Amino acid sequence: MSTTNWNSLNRRIIACERCGRLRQYCRQVAKAKRRAFAEWDYWGRPVPNFGDARGKLLIIGLAPAAHGGNRTGRIFTGDRSGDWLYRALYKAGFANQPESVSLDDGLRLTNCAVTAAAHCAPPDNKPTPQELLNCQEWLDTTFDLLNPLVIVALGQTAFGAAIKQSRRKEWLTGSAPKFSHGALVRLRDDHWIIASYHPSQQNTFTGKLTEPMFDRVFKTARKLLAAKE
Repeated sequence: MSTTNWNSLNRRIIACERCGRLRQYCRQVAKAKRRAFAEWDYWGRPVPNFGDARGKLLIIGLAPAAHGGNRTGRIFTGDRSGDWLYRALYKAGFANQPESVSLDDGLRLTNCAVTAAAHCAPPDNKPTPQELLNCQEWLDTTFDLLNPLVIVALGQTAFGAAIKQSRRKEWLTGSAPKFSHGALVRLRDDHWIIASYHPSQQNTFTGKLTEPMFDRVFKTARKLLAAKE
């Protein structure tokens, strides 16, 4: 897949205005800001995909955080969930550094890309079913461009999106497995889905998701990809 196609997709995502509620909310947050980030010029637009345009590991999240990706312009960047994700990717050899704080921090991913079921920050982190449907074209195109071999789904919504894409691509037929952390779904043609709890504060602060649990997800992804090399 060419970098040109990847960049074109990201430009289309950034320009999207399909969800009036989400666009209004993102602009409102960008204007009001959080006191800790008063000096920031918030992104306030749909947040594009990030990572390697030829990556065979695709990570799906739910949506950008209001004061994370909606502030920085990069998915899982500038919030605690991103701290967990990129630290794990660094330890598994998919990222060149464990921190992700801004667009110009030098972070690069190798053989890995990150996307979301919704590209705009939603109120209370809850996009509506229609908003997810409005955003589906971008996930469809992401799958078609990357043809990922391993998909890591962070949370139930992302897992549902991964299952839906696998059916669309005809990698999965029959009944879908239930979501559970660490669940491994073998698809046709050696494609895989790995389910994981989302690294939200709700999960990490309570111990529902621990660092070793999260690290194992990406060690498994690394092993599955290595088996195809």
